[in-house]
Amino acid sequence: MRQYQFPVVIEYDPAENVYLAECPMLPGCYTDGETYEEALINIRDAIQLVIESRLAVGDPVPIQDYVTVTV
Repeated sequence: MRQYQFPVVIEYDPAENVYLAECPMLPGCYTDGETYEEALINIRDAIQLVIESRLAVGDPVPIQDYVTVTV
């Protein structure tokens, strides 16, 4: 299988005492974990499942276009 790189966002939610993880490039691709490391593992698994699902039905997998901004 081809390797992909996607940006992910992991944030701590103190109200729920959980780390929330999402992949903004793949709508609906999100998960959580009790630790940062667990959230990272879980989002990696979630991304893999979304990619496999998209490929199975013939949908394209988005490709990240990196842009550098200097401020």
